[in-house]
Amino acid sequence: MFSEEAETRSERQQALEQEREELALQHGDTKKRVGLYRRGRVGATVERTRDKKLRSHLAQAEQQSEHSARKAARVELLLQEEPGYLEAEGMERTQKFKQKDIAAAVPLANSLHFFNLKLDTFGPYCINYSRDGRHLLMGGKLGHVATMDWRSRTLGCEFHVRETVRDVQFLHNEMMFAVAQKRHLYIYDHTGMELHCLKQHTKVNRLQFLPYHFLLASADDYGNLRYLDTSTGTAVTEHRTRLGSLKCMAQNRHNAVIHLGHHNGTVTLWSPNQHSPLVKMLCHRGPITGLAIDWGGWYLATAGMDSKLKLWDVRTYKALHWLPSRRPAASLDISQRGLLVLGRGREVQVWRDALGDRPKAPYLQHEVAGEVNCVQCCPFEDCVGIGHSKGFSSIIVPGAGEANFDALEANPFQGKRQRQEAEVKGLLEKIPAELITLDPDQVSRVDSVQPKEEGEEAEGSKKREKRKRGHGGVVGQLHKKQRKKDEAGKELRRRQLQEEADVQEGEEEEAGKRKKKSGHVLDRFR
Repeated sequence: MFSEEAETRSERQQALEQEREELALQHGDTKKRVGLYRRGRVGATVERTRDKKLRSHLAQAEQQSEHSARKAARVELLLQEEPGYLEAEGMERTQKFKQKDIAAAVPLANSLHFFNLKLDTFGPYCINYSRDGRHLLMGGKLGHVATMDWRSRTLGCEFHVRETVRDVQFLHNEMMFAVAQKRHLYIYDHTGMELHCLKQHTKVNRLQFLPYHFLLASADDYGNLRYLDTSTGTAVTEHRTRLGSLKCMAQNRHNAVIHLGHHNGTVTLWSPNQHSPLVKMLCHRGPITGLAIDWGGWYLATAGMDSKLKLWDVRTYKALHWLPSRRPAASLDISQRGLLVLGRGREVQVWRDALGDRPKAPYLQHEVAGEVNCVQCCPFEDCVGIGHSKGFSSIIVPGAGEANFDALEANPFQGKRQRQEAEVKGLLEKIPAELITLDPDQVSRVDSVQPKEEGEEAEGSKKREKRKRGHGGVVGQLHKKQRKKDEAGKELRRRQLQEEADVQEGEEEEAGKRKKKSGHVLDRFR
């Protein structure tokens, strides 16, 4: 009785939800929103698939994807947070606004994003924010390493390694981080305790972590690119670029491809599956000094010693435009909302709409106390971190961070239990390194190549029927040669046996003729 009533209620709820979705889809804006959240359609592939089981699975996956896109479009109405930018009035220019004036005009919670840490003893500093944007990792070139919750100004750990620090990088969360020191690469926990010393990674200059693959990529002084699986502690692969010391590295968050900048002005794209570069681009006439890729994985920003800042379309590998610079940029970064940040000398510039048309003037400018070494945009916050020779500075950049975050992806307010569950979930859903390609959607497609003519299709089917496993490589060729030799030997033996049989038959015929000619001894007296 109760089960039947529950079933009827659930059916009614599903019918009401379908009616609401249909009514919402009748509006033009809602259709556009659904298109933004849709992750590709495979309807044509489903129709061409001959396997019934595979076709049903693909149809079910497409239905679930469409349903999730509609749900996301409907929930978008509940997202009240909207990004905002600085707006000038009259003859004013946003690039002339001072950080003190901006901090006085924004709310109190956002005004706390502007602060300076005077650390002029062990600089210059390289910095790195965690994925959720809550924790900050700093590393001074003369050996000072520290972590902190920069929002609450709580110090996590602080220690001195007593040697050169080249780069720092958070791993899958703020509980572990890697430090590239003078000779080797070290792994520490959140308390500052040394966990591992990776002696195979020597003189590492740059570090990048791939969160969905649990891979730590390191570029060293000898031109080697190494991948380390942090979940198992095993070395995945090692690439020798043969292009000199590697001091510029960035990752494409869309396909997990590593981009390296070289001294000859080229940028190479690398994957752990191939020992040669996937793509090689000539970007500048001098050494590359900075690399940055937007969060969508479509645009690439490069800076070189020729004092030019160029924007590239990664999909076509063509230059969009370039920005002039009085001196080479030391560091580049692109925010979640597409703001381009560059640091050169003691000056930091922020460019708005630089990924589209060429802007006429920078969006913001700020001058720090020392020489800029590293700049990075904080995720989900309107601020930019600057590591320089005199310490660390954080400035307010309205419109830099994403206003709405996905708690299942990166939650800035997660607790201990949520962090543990997210770590286990990430390990269970870890993507193998073999799937890193230029086109990540290629894995979800079905190979359904159809010949243009029926004759080609028949010929292709005959070739597929004749094709056998193990006959296409070196072993198959050796087997084929051996079979030819055996057949030639058998044919030679068959001919020898036939010749011997013919000779024996001829001898028997001659012997029979002799018997007929000889007769009996007394025949001469007849």
